[in-house]
Amino acid sequence: MGHADEYCPVDLVTALARARTLEEPGPDTPAGPAVRVWPGSPCLIPDAGPGELDLRTLLGPSLAASDGSGRLRPAPSAGALHPVDAELVVGTGCPLPPGRYGYDPLRHRVHRLGREPDGTLPGATVELSVTPQRTVSHYGHRAWPLMLLDTGHVAAALWLAARALGIEEPVLRLDGLTEHPLATLHFALPEQGGRVSQSQGAHPPMDVPAPRELLARRSAPPPLTGTPPRDVLRAVFATVVQASAGELAWCAAVGEPQPELVELAPGGTLRRLAAGEARPTLAVWAAGQAWIADAGAVLLAYGCPADADAPRIRRAHLRAGFAVHLAHLAAVRHGLAARPVGSWQQADLGAALGAAPGRDWIVHGLALGTTHSDQEKTS
Repeated sequence: MGHADEYCPVDLVTALARARTLEEPGPDTPAGPAVRVWPGSPCLIPDAGPGELDLRTLLGPSLAASDGSGRLRPAPSAGALHPVDAELVVGTGCPLPPGRYGYDPLRHRVHRLGREPDGTLPGATVELSVTPQRTVSHYGHRAWPLMLLDTGHVAAALWLAARALGIEEPVLRLDGLTEHPLATLHFALPEQGGRVSQSQGAHPPMDVPAPRELLARRSAPPPLTGTPPRDVLRAVFATVVQASAGELAWCAAVGEPQPELVELAPGGTLRRLAAGEARPTLAVWAAGQAWIADAGAVLLAYGCPADADAPRIRRAHLRAGFAVHLAHLAAVRHGLAARPVGSWQQADLGAALGAAPGRDWIVHGLALGTTHSDQEKTS
């Protein structure tokens, strides 16, 4: 697993229950280095030769920071704190010699950590884990669900980069069964052809993106106003429903012309889940972010009941981050402004709709609008 001795297990069930309460985080603490400090000297990732997996180009539009502070990256992160770290297990057929490497997103370099494990496949596997201090420094006890969502977003950024580069679809593991790493993606060699379908249903209906689209992705700053057209909302719904692989349910709170909660019906149409205005309540539940009350629409992932065990908690949040990242790109491609919303307190959507309490908690959200602020986009 690599460096597992540096990882401190967490009681995730207790951590999520506490994160869902109204308890406020304490004062900020030091976040530590912007990226993980890997041992040894940094190495340039060579250009790929014929038939080799192009690691340098794969990692650039998915993980590399575009500013010196490390805040601006292709995947969003709560507070732009970016706790997700990436290790590479490199097999044969890559421009780097086989072995285990730590990736530095500030310098777009790798550090050799040791030899590859026995049984390493040709190509490369990216293992995603987190440095909790970075997110805990600001969000305190609310940090763990946010870090899991961030990891899902990073997995999606890697998945999209592979599509953009014409690399065969990676084998994606978001099953939540391990604490370290939280997620992995294996990228096969170009000549190995056939798509491997162990990716647990992650085949969203999306055209191949261009690398420049991935690098240009930013979370639009609020306000995000204007109700998205119904056909665009259906397209975004279709992306998240398929990408979440049945792990979560999805709905959207919309404003004009008639405030309501809608969901995607089996035939691909939108149907009413509940009548009435939900956005002001969502603004309170989303750490009091008042601007959400005026968002054009708020897409919501919900599920992950109060009695969920740690693997299910990890799986739900990883899948939510993965699906919302793909939905973000889909929304932008349809001309919408979008911003992920990850922090939710007492957001028991099922109970609010009259169902049994503790069963259907909001896990993640994506605010959508047809217009947004002209100020600089962040995260």
